[in-house]
Amino acid sequence: MKLSRRLFLQLAAGAAALPGAPRPAGAQSYPQRPVRLIVPFASGGASDILARLTGQWLSERLGQPFVVEMRPGAAGNVGTEAVATSPPDGYTLLMVNAAPSAINATLYDKLSFNFLRDLVPVGGVLRTPLVLQVNPGFSPRSVPELIAYAKANPGKINMASAGNGSPPHVAGELFKMMAGVDIVHVPYRGGGPALVDLLGGQVQMMFGVIASSMEYIRAGKLRPLAVSTATRVDALPDLPTVGDFLPGYEASDWYGICAPKGTPVEIIDKLNAQINAGLADPKLKARLADLGGTPLPGTPAEFGKLIADETEKWGKVVRAAHMKPE
Repeated sequence: MKLSRRLFLQLAAGAAALPGAPRPAGAQSYPQRPVRLIVPFASGGASDILARLTGQWLSERLGQPFVVEMRPGAAGNVGTEAVATSPPDGYTLLMVNAAPSAINATLYDKLSFNFLRDLVPVGGVLRTPLVLQVNPGFSPRSVPELIAYAKANPGKINMASAGNGSPPHVAGELFKMMAGVDIVHVPYRGGGPALVDLLGGQVQMMFGVIASSMEYIRAGKLRPLAVSTATRVDALPDLPTVGDFLPGYEASDWYGICAPKGTPVEIIDKLNAQINAGLADPKLKARLADLGGTPLPGTPAEFGKLIADETEKWGKVVRAAHMKPE
């Protein structure tokens, strides 16, 4: 999920303005030194922004810096492995989303870690919908029209994505499976290049990130057909869901924090409580709304169930679509 430079700077600046709180007393209190928050992707995306917002909040609440460290590579696997093999002391955390956890578990045949085994959930942060969008020069104006066109023209629609195994890709493959249509997947190295070609008409459709697409939707440069979540979203309240036409369809990206297996429960619970407090704070909620998503509060167990359920769900899609990493 690549954001415009203006939105990135606005959100990053906003992190510094979040309200503080009294710092914990006692030399034995966690944390006693800076905490690393690893982002397994390049800077400038949603994971980066969310890590900075969440890290700033935790720094203010817990009295130690939460230092964001970018560890991109192998679709998130490099940074994820770094955290999975770190000491389980609460001083190395992972900002995770659907790709390096739920999707990569099946997409990659040989990983040096098992996400569900080697990492433990701390708490969810944000759930973001995708928007099924087309180039305005493409004739379908609704999901039923798109499905009808695809069935009448098998193999003649090109669907862009941010890369093999990315959330937009698996969302598109699930759509193809449930609609029974033959659409050609065109992977790009990131959502930005995919969006450029969608705007230029080189490809006809894409499941895109709302935050990245909104300005083009408002300007009429992209035509949104539906959102991928089970319910409508505030950012596009008049837009139906894909599930309105394909019952049971649901796809979204989500973000949260995990820690190495063996991290003390007391530390996990302390971090979870502070994350949930942040998600209830009006100023932080407003920053999260700029990303087009909704807060994802809950217990570590609830976030863990989400990861496990999504791993099973997307594993089936990856295998059925014979997906392979780039």
